[in-house]
Amino acid sequence: METGKLKRTLSGEINESFTGSEFNLKGWVMHYRDHGGLIFIDLRDYAGIIQIVFDETVSKSSFNTAKKIKNEYVISVTGKVRIRPEGTENENLETGKIEIEAKNIEILNECEVLPFQIEEESETNELLRLKYRYLDLRRKKMKDNLIFRSNFNFLIREFLNKNGFFDIETPFLTKSTPEGSRDFLVPSRLNNGNFYALPQSPQLFKQILMISSFEKYYQIVRCFRDEDLRADRQPEFTQLDMEMSFIEQKDIMSLTEEMFAFVFDKLLNIKLNLPIKIMDYDEAMEIYGSDKPDTRFAMQLNTISDIFENSSLNVFKDCLSKKGVIKAICFKNGTDLLSRKDIDELLTVVKDFGGKGLAWTKVVAVEEKSKSDNCSDNNAENIYIQNCRLEGGIAKFVTEEEKNILIDRLGAENGDIIFYQADAKKTADIVLGRLRLYLAKKYNLIPDNKFDFLWVINFPLFEYSEEEKKIVAIHHPFTAPNIEDIELLDANPLIAKSQSYDLVLNGEEIGGGSIRIHKPELQAKIFEILSIKPGDARAKFGFLLDALSFGAPPHGGIAFGIDRVLMLLRKEDSIRDVIAFPKTQKAQCPLSDAPSEVKYEQLRELGIKVIEKNKHI
Repeated sequence: METGKLKRTLSGEINESFTGSEFNLKGWVMHYRDHGGLIFIDLRDYAGIIQIVFDETVSKSSFNTAKKIKNEYVISVTGKVRIRPEGTENENLETGKIEIEAKNIEILNECEVLPFQIEEESETNELLRLKYRYLDLRRKKMKDNLIFRSNFNFLIREFLNKNGFFDIETPFLTKSTPEGSRDFLVPSRLNNGNFYALPQSPQLFKQILMISSFEKYYQIVRCFRDEDLRADRQPEFTQLDMEMSFIEQKDIMSLTEEMFAFVFDKLLNIKLNLPIKIMDYDEAMEIYGSDKPDTRFAMQLNTISDIFENSSLNVFKDCLSKKGVIKAICFKNGTDLLSRKDIDELLTVVKDFGGKGLAWTKVVAVEEKSKSDNCSDNNAENIYIQNCRLEGGIAKFVTEEEKNILIDRLGAENGDIIFYQADAKKTADIVLGRLRLYLAKKYNLIPDNKFDFLWVINFPLFEYSEEEKKIVAIHHPFTAPNIEDIELLDANPLIAKSQSYDLVLNGEEIGGGSIRIHKPELQAKIFEILSIKPGDARAKFGFLLDALSFGAPPHGGIAFGIDRVLMLLRKEDSIRDVIAFPKTQKAQCPLSDAPSEVKYEQLRELGIKVIEKNKHI
C-alpha cells in the first residue's frame, strides 16, 4: 500500500512529545517478532532504531503484509506515536519509551539470506565482513564510527578555516621520489615507458605552496605507501596535512594543541589540559625505550651500568667492556603474575624484539613485613637492606652491595621481578621498551579511560643505516637542523638535532612534522651528507630545488594520520574499523576483488609485459 504521502521522518527525531502524531518512517527491518495477533519489528535508519507494532485489529491489510517481511527488508511505514505499555520500555534505545502503531506498510525491497547476522555481538570473520562491507556498515558500531569520522573532519576544517588556513588540493599523479616506503607506480599511456607515482605525502607540493605565498595550507588527503601492513597501517590512508610560513616550532605545536582541544571539546565533551607535556627524544629513549612512549603507566627503564661495573657476571662484564649499557625494569608484583614457565617464554618474546637474552631476578622479603614496612620504604632503609633478597635468574651473581643499591634505585618491593638487558644502548632501550609495553598490555596495567598526549622533540637529524652502510635521514631530507647544531654538520652530523616534533597519544604516534629547510645551500649540504649526488637530487627534487632559489620563506608544518587518531578515539583495535572500505593485510579488497588481472590489450597499450613472479628473466 502506498505510504509516501507524509514526508519521511527519521527515528531519532521522534520522542514522547509527539504522542498521537502520525509519521512516515523508512528503513531496514532489524528484528522481527510475531506474537500472534501482534507483530513487532525494530526499524533501523541511520538516525537510530524505533519499534513498530502491527495490530491485526487496527489494520488487517498492514498486518498481513507485515507477516511477509524478514530481517533487512526495506520498508516504508506510516503510523501514530504511542507510549509503550508500562514494563515494556527499552532503556537501551533512545526511542525506548515509545512505539509506532502501524497504519500502512509498503515493502520497498526484499533481502536475500544474510551471509552473517547484523548484530553488534555477532562474532563474524573479518574477511567475510569486508566482502559484504555494505552489510557490515549497517551495524551500529560501524555506522557510529563513520559518523564520528565525518564529524571529526568537519570540526578540523571548521577550526582551520577560522584560523586563516586555505584548503588546497595537491596532485595524486606525481613524480616517483623513492626515499622511504615503496611508491605505487602508475603507467602513463600518453608517455609510454614512463610512470607516475601516487604520493606518499604532499610534502614537496605543500612546500611549493609556501613558496607560492599561501602562508597557511591544509588538506585532508589520501596518501599511498606500498608497504607491509598491520593493524594500524593501510596501503591508502588519510592524512591531515598542514603547512605554514613565517612560523616557529612552538607556534605549530601551540596551534595543534588548540585544534585538538577544540575537537575534543566539541566531539567528546572532554577538556584537554594545555599545554601538552613535552619530552626530549633522548629522555624518551632513556626512560621508556621508545620515541612514542606510553606514559599512562610507570615501569620506567633504569640505567644500572654503574652498579655492575665490577660484576662477576660475564654477560655484564663483556657488555661494559664493549661500551654497552646495562638497563633494567621493575615489574611490580611480577611473582603473582608470572610463573617460571612464563618467565622462560619471555626469552622468545625478547628475541623477537631484537634482544640476545633476558636476565631476571625476583625480589623476596626474608620475613613478612607490613605495607608501611616494605622493602623500598625510604624511611626504613636498614629494614629493606636486611629483609629483602634476590632469588632466581642471575641472583647468585649479584653481591649484597649491588643488591642494596639496585633495590633502592628501582624502588623494588617484595614480589617484584627485575628484568635486565645488557647490550648496545640503542638495542637495550628498544628491547626493554618493547618488553615494558608487552607486559603492560598482557597484564592489563594500562588504564583505557584516559587520553594521554605527549610531544616528543629534538629528534636526531640523521642516523647510520647498517643495512645501507650510509647516513640516512630520521624523518625526511627537508627537515631543518636546530640552528645551534648547523656547525655540527661538518664535524659530526650524527649528533646534530633537528627542528622536528611528534605528537603521541596513548603510546601511538599520531602526527609529526618539522621546520623545513628554506635555503638552497643548506639543502645542498644535507643532500651531501645523505650521499645524494647533485645530479640525483636534481632528478628527484629538481622542481623544489628551483623553487627554493626564488625567495622561499621560512616554513614548517605537521601531518596527522586521521585513521590512527580515529582508531584511538573510538578505542578500536584496527584502523580498518574506522575506514569505510579498507584493504586486508594482503592489501586486497574482498568487496571489489581488487587488485585483479587486466586484459592483455590494456597492458599492450601501456607497453607493459607481466612477468611471472618466480620466473627468471
